[in-house]
Amino acid sequence: MLNHITNGEKNMRIIKTLIDFILNLDKHLAYIIQNYGMWTYGLLFLIVFCETGLVFTPFLPGDSILFATGALASIGTLNIFILFFVFFTSAVLGDTVNYNIGKKIGKNLLEKPDSKFINKEYLNKAQHFYEKHGSMTIVLGRFIPIIRTFVPFVAGIGNMHYGQFITYNLFGGFLWVSLMLGAGYFFGQLPFVKENFSVVVIAIVLISIVPAIVAFIREKKSSNDHKDGIIDEEIL
Repeated sequence: MLNHITNGEKNMRIIKTLIDFILNLDKHLAYIIQNYGMWTYGLLFLIVFCETGLVFTPFLPGDSILFATGALASIGTLNIFILFFVFFTSAVLGDTVNYNIGKKIGKNLLEKPDSKFINKEYLNKAQHFYEKHGSMTIVLGRFIPIIRTFVPFVAGIGNMHYGQFITYNLFGGFLWVSLMLGAGYFFGQLPFVKENFSVVVIAIVLISIVPAIVAFIREKKSSNDHKDGIIDEEIL
């Protein structure tokens, strides 16, 4: 029991730390840049690579990181061209690694019902999203937190042709980095955004997950309609 409480407390601390990091993203990044200089780009590469490349780190704040660093680049704190190269490279490499993990060991991981590394609920949502949108999922999934992490993994499990995957991977990575980084660069220094940076970052996160929420509601409604249909047939 004590062990369970300890694990729960650890999880809560991780969640609180992550929320604090997102809410004060501009301050944390400014501190990191001030103390680590060029190594900041390496850290940013690692964050986006892990979010897109490792199925057990879908909680990392990819969208908000891109927006915040774009805003910092607009005042000369970071170099926008280096940022684009770093994020584009890490996003494409991350998805490629994730695809290969799914292709080589994905099915074995799925057969373990008690797997601690993969959230089966997230994986099922990604599979449903993939079945609905096909190859374009690689592009569309870029803009949805959590789904973004599992889409290339699912593509690997489904043995999607690598030539097709890498084409959509490059296009999706380019589109995602360009739009999110560009939004931060061009809008991050507006007075309203500067004064309400935390609110804007939260809004970005919430807007990003809207498609996933809509898909979940539709799936629930479809499931309920199906159940109602079965009940009606049984009554008749």
